[in-house]
Amino acid sequence: MHAKLPLPPGDFRAYLFDCDGTVADSMPVHWQAWSTAIAEQGGVFPEELFFAWGGMPLHTTVEMLNQRFGLSMPVAETVRRKEELYFELLPAVRPVACVLDHVYAQHGKIPFAIVSGSPRASIAKTLEFLGIADKFDTIVGAEDYRRGKPDPEPFLTASRRLNVPASQCLVFEDADAGIASAKAAGMAWVRVPPASTRRAESGPAGSS
Repeated sequence: MHAKLPLPPGDFRAYLFDCDGTVADSMPVHWQAWSTAIAEQGGVFPEELFFAWGGMPLHTTVEMLNQRFGLSMPVAETVRRKEELYFELLPAVRPVACVLDHVYAQHGKIPFAIVSGSPRASIAKTLEFLGIADKFDTIVGAEDYRRGKPDPEPFLTASRRLNVPASQCLVFEDADAGIASAKAAGMAWVRVPPASTRRAESGPAGSS
């Protein structure tokens, strides 16, 4: 048995899900892929920093690593290598059961979107591997917006695509940047706890 994920009160007309760490328990796998890709170029990506930067678009992550550690890693090549390594490790990814409970309970009743900092191809492969690709009406990936989380643009893009006002969307997120993005978009949110934690926290739109 797994712990249930309590939701904030509200009559929500759409659910917006982050992918990695929210629908898929894939963050440790992504960190492993990043660590290898960065190490191949003589750099390091501390685990604590990786989780603190959760939700950032991939190219932004490489740019920030270059700036922080004085590296000059080529952005596009580093991102391509990281994704290549992630796909090799994909069999280690598992679903987040407490989130999938809500997916199955509301599928077909309200529309769903995936809103992620990963490229669409990576999101699609993860969802296909988990057997839930058909559950989501749209995917908003890194190619679909100019400003990533914590900016509200990713979630507002999903809101427009689903034709549901931001005030009637509920965001499922595991990362601070994603929660900040949801708040900035004026959306209610629920934080998905890490696997080691069974207590969730949630808040209405605009709560601190």
